[in-house]
Amino acid sequence: MTSRTRPAGVVALAAALLAAATGCTDGSGPADGAATPEATAGRPGNVRPAVPSAAPGGASAPAGFTLVASGDVLPHASIIRRAAQDAGGAGYDFAPMLSGVKSVVSKADLAICHMETVYGKDGGPYTGYPAFKSPPEVATALAATGYDSCSTASNHTLDDGAAGLGRTLDALDKAGVRHAGSARTAEEASRPTLLKAGGATVAQLAYTYDTNGYPLPEGQPWAVNLLDERKVIADARAARAAGADVVVVSVHWGTEWQTEPDQRQLSLGRALTASRTGGRPDIDLVIGTHAHVPQAYEKVNGTWIVYGMGDQIAGDMINHQGAYDPRGNQGSIGRFTFAPPRTPGGRWEVTRAEFVPQWFDTGRGRVVNLGAADGSDPHRTGVRDTIRQVVLSRGAEQDGLVMGK
Repeated sequence: MTSRTRPAGVVALAAALLAAATGCTDGSGPADGAATPEATAGRPGNVRPAVPSAAPGGASAPAGFTLVASGDVLPHASIIRRAAQDAGGAGYDFAPMLSGVKSVVSKADLAICHMETVYGKDGGPYTGYPAFKSPPEVATALAATGYDSCSTASNHTLDDGAAGLGRTLDALDKAGVRHAGSARTAEEASRPTLLKAGGATVAQLAYTYDTNGYPLPEGQPWAVNLLDERKVIADARAARAAGADVVVVSVHWGTEWQTEPDQRQLSLGRALTASRTGGRPDIDLVIGTHAHVPQAYEKVNGTWIVYGMGDQIAGDMINHQGAYDPRGNQGSIGRFTFAPPRTPGGRWEVTRAEFVPQWFDTGRGRVVNLGAADGSDPHRTGVRDTIRQVVLSRGAEQDGLVMGK
């Protein structure tokens, strides 16, 4: 806005990345967790070595990989209360909220989330909208679900200044989750976040359109990556020079509560996907957050763009008209299968593109995988079909996008 159980995880190759609109609505929900109107183990150090596949002439080709990406993790006050209940009075446990999509996330070779908010001090106090300070236990839950890296550039990155930014990155580091989009030092900001997936080195870059009017910390112009076309392209080229086979750009952009991508999303998406060096695209995937509602997927200049994945975790969402809007708890997970280049120096190609519709049931405090819905619940089926219609609204089905489970 916002412990892997697989046999091996994704290991980082380098540190974090080169360097208000309206706030995220309060999502407070009922204090007792009542129904709304619509109503494990540590991964750090695990390494999956690339397993070469046979190639013509007896040579070996690098292994392909799957990447999943999901939307805003946005712990409103009601979400924090739910996590306290789930912990049984001993701190906060956010893992049960995400258990419904753990199988999707943990099975991927590389899993990316969007950490919308910053963390408060151990023991609190913790706050929801409008200036968020979330329990650092969120990071532990992200790791337990199987996430490898999170974008941390959002309009809420500076809600608690440089201190909140630093606590957030410290907690993600402790949990073994990489991050991109904000930085504690100039050195950290100058290096792309490089991750290993299959036989590829993947760079994650992340940017936000704004920081809700909060200025960058004095003397730290690199603390948060602000969205600028020239900077994104320059960073993508630098990441490629640093060894990235695949460059993924996470962008916090768009117009809240608008299912259609706005003109800036469309124009910037075209510009980023058109950028090439030596005939090879500089950017291989664009994944968007912020709008609170699902937005379309589209293949532009041969590159997939997810304009907006919607919220993954959020309380009951109140729109700009002051009304509860169930779309604020709808979203999708993008899943992309990459295959190695067919020719030396070529591009890693997306050979399969999928979306997994999801819904956050605020009454139960759980993410629901709607792609696995059996059709017996009319409400869930209706929500799934609504998400599917939006996701496919710009012709992605003709380019091969399918619904996954």
